Amino acid sequence: MISDVVENIGMKKVFTKMNLRWGYNNVWIKEGDEWKAAFTTPERSFEPTVMFFGLTNSPATFQAMMNKLLRDLINIRKVAAFIDDVIIGTESKEGHDELVVEVMKRLEENDLYVKPEEYK
Repeated sequence: MISDVVENIGMKKVFTKMNLRWGYNNVWIKEGDEWKAAFTTPERSFEPTVMFFGLTNSPATFQAMMNKLLRDLINIRKVAAFIDDVIIGTESKEGHDELVVEVMKRLEENDLYVKPEEYK
């Protein structure tokens, strides 16, 4: 996976790196399957409606969501996504900012937000 990112983005000259926060909780558990992630507390049983970190296959499911969300940009080798990290790479500054805005728009539309202190 890392070698794919390096191969696809490695020859670019202008980069923007983003690290998402609160990603897994944006993946809904299929209705009727909530019981599969249920756990018991001293007070009661709890069936979550969204994924959480530590749940089996959470990283793979979140990666699939990111791939679907950014598929066209990944296919033209301008964006790479690895779980909650997004790297945008272009050959020049021209058009780079517009691409960053497009990625940010898609993330926001899916309630995904970038950690501002890690936006570079």
